Amino acid sequence: MSKVLQINGAMPGLGFADIPREIIPFLAGYNLIPQLISQRIIESAIVPITCTQAETSHALEQLYQNWDLTTEQKRQDWCLRYGLNPEQLELFATRKLRVEKFKQITWGHQLESYFLKRKRYLDRVIYSLIQTDNKTIVNELFFRIAEGECTFAELAREYSQGSEADRCGIIGPVELGNITPNFAQLLYTSQVGVVQPPVAFGNSWVIVRVEKLISAQLDDFMRQRLLQEHFEAWFQQQLNQLSPEEKIWMGVNTKSAQMQEVA
Repeated sequence: MSKVLQINGAMPGLGFADIPREIIPFLAGYNLIPQLISQRIIESAIVPITCTQAETSHALEQLYQNWDLTTEQKRQDWCLRYGLNPEQLELFATRKLRVEKFKQITWGHQLESYFLKRKRYLDRVIYSLIQTDNKTIVNELFFRIAEGECTFAELAREYSQGSEADRCGIIGPVELGNITPNFAQLLYTSQVGVVQPPVAFGNSWVIVRVEKLISAQLDDFMRQRLLQEHFEAWFQQQLNQLSPEEKIWMGVNTKSAQMQEVA
């Protein structure tokens, strides 16, 4: 019998598979052990998740199409080549669906409240910007706009020192959560269409005008995104529970993980 390497997770019941020792150099040499650990974490979580017969049949049909397994003989040869029995084939074919079901079952009931909590950061904004490191010039530009001497776009194109100058000062749409908090607060509290007086940010002075606020909606796309956010946070928690050796493979900062656990 071949010797095996047992990868043991710190999580109870994680169930990492025994790995034939002869393939360990291959996995390590191609840096595949992190992928193995990642997939086993996910596999352990979706063990209880099942699919209906219709879902399984559909998943198998998609698999057959993707691999051009148009005949029963091709399917048998393919399974033999990869060492899959019928049960393993079904698990392989339905894996992506079972992961999505796991997300929905685990966090689907939390999406509405989570969305409301995150909405302010998910809202998008389109705004005009002029930025310069010269306080005297920025004040002059503000008054020229206020008095209607020049348009915001004209002055942004001529004086703004950022890449927005190529777009006549227009930036966005961009999510408020992707903007520096203090600047996002300025945009969030600004009245649409009103030019704000010059404000210092870092080494620059800026003039902004919010052109449009786009409210985030809890549609299908947003639901999938929020489920994925939950899933990624959960996965990071699982990484923090791995053994020290496994954390090294996964590139987890053990000191940071320990601080998080204490906190």
